[in-house]
This record gives sequence, C-alpha cells and structure tokens, in this order.
Amino acid sequence: MEKVRRFEDLEVFQKARELCKNVYSITNQEPFKSDYRFVQQIRAAAGSVMDNIAEGYERNGNKELVNFLYIAKGSCGEVRSQIVRASDVGFLDSDVAKRLYGDCLSISKLLNSLIISINKSGYTGKKYHAL
Repeated sequence: MEKVRRFEDLEVFQKARELCKNVYSITNQEPFKSDYRFVQQIRAAAGSVMDNIAEGYERNGNKELVNFLYIAKGSCGEVRSQIVRASDVGFLDSDVAKRLYGDCLSISKLLNSLIISINKSGYTGKKYHAL
C-alpha cells in the first residue's frame, strides 16, 4: 500500500469527491433543480464530507483529524437522509436513490475504519514532532 502524502490520496476522500460530483449532477436535473433550498442543502452537505476530510488532514494532528472525520461522517449521514427525502418526494427514482444511499454508507464505513485505525495507531501527528 502506498503511503498517503496528501488528503487527495485517501480512498475515502476520492469516494467523497465522487459523491459530491454525483449530487451536483442529479440536482441539476428537474424536478430536483426547481427546489433551490433543497439543492443548496444537499450540495452543502455533500461538499462538507470531502471538505472536512481535507481540513482535518491538513491540520497535522490526529486529534483534530479524528474530530473532522467525525464531522464528515455526520455530513455523510445528512446526505443519506436527504437522499431518502428526495426519493420520498419524487426527486429521485429508486435506482438512483439506492446507488447514492449505498455510496454514502460505503463512505461512512470507510470514515469509521479510518477513525478506528488512527485511534489505535498511537501516532499523534506531524505537528507534535517539533515539540
């Protein structure tokens, strides 16, 4: 396995990025795009998943990284809820909803695994090595 040098190397970031692109794509289509507030809400939540992974990684400390990974996990749950709501009101057909929902579950599992791995590692992060 290659060493992770940037947050962009993380599989979970790559999957979160793909989810975000998919959310933008589906929200550009009718009937979804006519509900401006809902569109902005689901886009913000999807973007928050990848953005919090990036922000936590760039802080160079494991406590902060884990905290931001939990925030990303919460945002992923928010996207899942919004997918259910979008399906319930007829904005998404069931196949698209199932696929997006499954993508969110996969991301949540990856985030959880990464959190567990970091917590077990004992590594404190780069910023604490200078002390």
